[in-house]
Amino acid sequence: MLRRELAEICEPVLRQVLDHPFWSGLRDGTLPPAALARFVGQDTAFLLPAYARALARCAAAATEDADTLLFGQSVVGTLEARDGLRAAYAALAGGLRLPEPATDPVAEPAVAAHAAFFTDSAESSFEAGLGALLPMVWFNAKVTDHLRDNAVPGSRYLPWIAAYHPGESYGYAVEAFLSLADRVGAQSPPRLRRVITDHFSRGVRHELAFADCCADLTARPAGKGAR
Repeated sequence: MLRRELAEICEPVLRQVLDHPFWSGLRDGTLPPAALARFVGQDTAFLLPAYARALARCAAAATEDADTLLFGQSVVGTLEARDGLRAAYAALAGGLRLPEPATDPVAEPAVAAHAAFFTDSAESSFEAGLGALLPMVWFNAKVTDHLRDNAVPGSRYLPWIAAYHPGESYGYAVEAFLSLADRVGAQSPPRLRRVITDHFSRGVRHELAFADCCADLTARPAGKGAR
């Protein structure tokens, strides 16, 4: 199954992501509040909308109705998650003493590159789009489960971690995408199978770069309204 090959690509980078100061700082409560504000601002303003549009392109390119449905439902889920992330941050900001998010954010270079990667891949081919989009859903499940299961008792970010977790049903979406990758990989010639794995490899590196970007408090201000 293709997922086994993808897991071999994924695991070393996933370990770096889980151990990254951004995510470990959320778990133990040491993350500077400005880093979480940057994460929410960059994710909701740029990454999630780009991801949703790339999903929509893959939905249109799919040859099976079930695949169009999976990608289409994921478009809705992604935009709803974007709105939920903003609402959760606003609701928790006062109690957690979090800064207000930027009202006019500017995409950090790593985020702009990540968003462009989604767009370019989905426009290139169905296989390229599938490979590029799969890391986000896979890493989101792994990271949020790890946050929930390993958060330090008493961490200031426990309410955020609880709100950020997408819920147990999210596992069904991950499995649906992995099953799709297995099927497409089995049906594809070696050249197109490599397209999937190559774009997946690039996608997982973008996931790590995003964590680097959010934790880098020496970066330029995110935009008007940032503190």
